[in-house]
Amino acid sequence: MSGDARSAGGAGASLLVAGATGYIGELLAERLLDRDRRVRCMARTPERAAGLERRGAEIVSADVLRPETLPPALAGVDVAYYLVHSMGRGGDGDFAERDKRAARNFGRAARESGVGRIVYLGGLGDADTSKHLRSRHETAKILRESGVPVIYFRAAAVLGAGSESFRTVYYLVKRLPFMLTPSWTENQTQPIAIADVLAYLEAAADLPGAGPETIEIGGPEVTSYAGMMDAAAEAIGVRPRPRISVPVLSPGLSSRWLGLVTPVDTGVAKPLVEGLTTDTVVRDPSGMARFEIEPTPLAEAMRAAVAEIERR
Repeated sequence: MSGDARSAGGAGASLLVAGATGYIGELLAERLLDRDRRVRCMARTPERAAGLERRGAEIVSADVLRPETLPPALAGVDVAYYLVHSMGRGGDGDFAERDKRAARNFGRAARESGVGRIVYLGGLGDADTSKHLRSRHETAKILRESGVPVIYFRAAAVLGAGSESFRTVYYLVKRLPFMLTPSWTENQTQPIAIADVLAYLEAAADLPGAGPETIEIGGPEVTSYAGMMDAAAEAIGVRPRPRISVPVLSPGLSSRWLGLVTPVDTGVAKPLVEGLTTDTVVRDPSGMARFEIEPTPLAEAMRAAVAEIERR
């Protein structure tokens, strides 16, 4: 290690957001800047973070797949938010392998730079059923193997305009008068408002303790993707869409169907659908209990997400 690990947290801590041009990363950086935190934003294409720079963020150019670019980005950082994942995008090989290499590079650089804590956001659900979920869990494991303490948040569907899970539900309801729904739409899920996700991420910078932690987060209600569709219909102001169950619709066929009906990329839709074939609910709420965060009810979260996407 090139230097002693710094203590995480505190109002004067230096915070890095890796993946600052992504949906959650950008919103988190904006929230931290609104709280007068010292924020450095890391992006492969710094020009895309110009808005954050105007708001007072320091912008650094770095790529998790190019390890030589990481030490300058991580220098002097107390808490690093790692909000980077491939999720099936791009055609240059296996996304899970890219995610492993990226996490290994980032973890090593964080250790050598003396970073005090890494905060990572992954998914709920059984990793054995989904390559996407396995990749998220493997990323958390690799980050922890670096020796830097990691807070690993696990969330189900995030209700926000840039969330692929929400966008899928929204466009299905918006564009179809009725739906052929595969059996996975009846699996249990515990969606969470984007505002709540950001609140947990922000609070993690100051969470006491230094050991590795896994914290499951979700909204106050357990529903299903079919239930989310009904909630979306109400928020949009249309009648709930009739559904015809098609139990033999495989994840591969489902992803092609979603690609035709919604703007969600087919390469993203397949790993997303695979993750929906298992229940995604909070099994251990003890982690959430450590935070003074009042979870947003499903109907309110869905209304906010619909309003956000319709403003775009």
